Amino acid sequence: MKELVEVMAKGLVSKPDEVVVTEIEKGGETVLKLHVAEEDMGKVIGHAGRIAKAIRVIVKAVAIKEDKQVSVDIE
Repeated sequence: MKELVEVMAKGLVSKPDEVVVTEIEKGGETVLKLHVAEEDMGKVIGHAGRIAKAIRVIVKAVAIKEDKQVSVDIE
């Protein structure tokens, strides 16, 4: 799951070397924290949060298929 978020984010940003995804387990749920360069935040969030929502929807769909609970935080 971590790799999926990393690949999607690197495809969106202008500084792919600065994309970092951290995986944290919290009470049966996996939290993926996405860090990108400051100037790339707008590209990852998108207009009115559409890109961020799309990333979360894709990750949630894969998580459901694998019977897991996963959330994505963009920092």
